[in-house]
Amino acid sequence: MKHVFLSLLLAATAVLGASSGKLASIAIKDIDGKPTSLKAYEGKVLLIVNVASKCGNTKQYTPLEAIYQKYKDQGLVVLGFPCNDFGGQEPGTNEEIKTFCSTKYPVTFPLFDKVKVKGAEKHELYEALTGKDGAFPGDVKWNFGKFLIARDGTPLARFEPKTQPDSAEVVKAIEDALAKK
Repeated sequence: MKHVFLSLLLAATAVLGASSGKLASIAIKDIDGKPTSLKAYEGKVLLIVNVASKCGNTKQYTPLEAIYQKYKDQGLVVLGFPCNDFGGQEPGTNEEIKTFCSTKYPVTFPLFDKVKVKGAEKHELYEALTGKDGAFPGDVKWNFGKFLIARDGTPLARFEPKTQPDSAEVVKAIEDALAKK
């Protein structure tokens, strides 16, 4: 019986390890078009968010920045991925998005190249998070969907767009993830 349990535990660990390694190796580009990956944030707790400038949820930039400022020294990084998949609410170029985020909302957390989060052209990162075999299967429903990733790269939680970044549910999940070294 112990051997069966140990085998199952090792198999689960291998699957989680493969998943976390996969996220880190996915190619992404920063808002300036420079190639990078989530490996650049190794050892950090990540809150990945698909963002948009002309959305009813755009005001979430304010609590996202506040959460980032409050927890960044403990290891949290908010990562914003602009997305134009919902109602054309992120029509701008990367430069326009960057300007908007630094002037209208004084965002200092990292922003990335505009990506597709659903459909046939879904970015590999979102395929790993929401695809059929992803950590949280099911399309992102709208702008400002949030995914919490552990320090080891394991996806921990998914929060729907209407869930505020500073809600008790999100804050508790962030604090729990930060507490694990």
